[in-house]
Amino acid sequence: MAFDNLSDKLAGVFKKLKNHGKLSESDVKEAMREVRLALLEADVNYKVAKDFTNSVAEKCIGENVMESLTPAQMVIKIVREELTALMGNDQARLKTSSKIPTVIMMCGLQGSGKTTHCAKLAKYLKSKGHRPMLVAGDIYRPAAIDQLKIVGEQVNVPVFEKGTQKPEKTVVEAVSYAKDYGHDFVILDTAGRLHIDSELMDELIRITKAVEIDNILLVVDSMVGQDAVNIAKAFNDILEIDGVILTKLDGDTRGGAALSVRAVTGKPIMFSGVGEKLDELEEFHPDRMATRILGMGDMLSLIERVENELDEKKAEETAKRLQENKFDLNDLLDQFGQIKKMGNIKGLLSMIPGVSNQVKDAEIDERQIDRTEAIIKSMTKKERAKPDIINASRKRRIAAGCGMGVEEVNKLLKQYEQMKKMFKQMNGKAGRRKMMRGMGGFNPKDFGL
Repeated sequence: MAFDNLSDKLAGVFKKLKNHGKLSESDVKEAMREVRLALLEADVNYKVAKDFTNSVAEKCIGENVMESLTPAQMVIKIVREELTALMGNDQARLKTSSKIPTVIMMCGLQGSGKTTHCAKLAKYLKSKGHRPMLVAGDIYRPAAIDQLKIVGEQVNVPVFEKGTQKPEKTVVEAVSYAKDYGHDFVILDTAGRLHIDSELMDELIRITKAVEIDNILLVVDSMVGQDAVNIAKAFNDILEIDGVILTKLDGDTRGGAALSVRAVTGKPIMFSGVGEKLDELEEFHPDRMATRILGMGDMLSLIERVENELDEKKAEETAKRLQENKFDLNDLLDQFGQIKKMGNIKGLLSMIPGVSNQVKDAEIDERQIDRTEAIIKSMTKKERAKPDIINASRKRRIAAGCGMGVEEVNKLLKQYEQMKKMFKQMNGKAGRRKMMRGMGGFNPKDFGL
């Protein structure tokens, strides 16, 4: 995940401070020197890193942190506040037009993930009760329009296209169409280039003159490191962008762009792409990102994801079946489906305070869920409902059906029995229903994740 190395370095700095007990001014300055090096290694802009550590040092010394009973904790508090301020303090939101549709123009270099994130944004808006429409404005890249149609179909959002017609003309017609058919958001996918050139910018400027654009969003690949900030600055200087969508923050990236974009361009990060799936787009919250960077987890984002993805009715039914000691392998299969909708297991666990640092280097096999699902799906309905009837010959048939060994079937059945035993012991205890409603009843450790 992004910021893992930075989080490790910062944790090391804070550990040293805790070992000091009472801090001197030289202790603070030495700690800030290490923090600055950690930020630079994370590909944070040099001036941003220098200004950040100077500000933290000034506040640490000025607020009598050195006289505090818990000086290291005070330093962490100040660092968290400064990180939050660096990324913009408050969450930036899309501007909406007083008359429909609200028009969003997506721009960026070729290969940044612009077309995919048009669909991700459309899916996000649909989840908020809107009726978005995608518009094909990239008439140069081979199959760009076809790609937009494919991802549009996957998120069940219509795509307006006019072939190789000039994009500025297409968007005018699209806005008129959206008004007639009640689409309150228009998301325009524009052409990209391998580098910033006058031809690209001229076309984008013509589009902004053809229709009133409410939001110009720049899609930037966080994997390009410091170049992401340079790209954002170049686009902003010409177009005056409204915000940034930073992609691939789930990847093995140093993450410096997230800490530098706001300071260099004055424009906020609005969304972050955290996976390849079309529902893996998150609102960017500076305060929550600061706590993640400091290894404190992000429970608010976890709760929101659970609330958005969890089938409340199914969770209630499962809770009831648990209470009546009727939980079977059909229920377990449903639980796997619920947890898969929420994203990768490691990403979810990393949001839990106190767990994030433990799972960072852990080997979590995401495919274990798929293998367990395959075993359960190889069973008959009767076997899923009454696992006790599964004898040796049935185990061999199930194993052959899913392409795994009998030992894997035995392992699943043993784990299922352990779960049943645990739930039986919990039966009647306060909070069990709440646990099921909140997390879907799935414990990844039970299945070697």
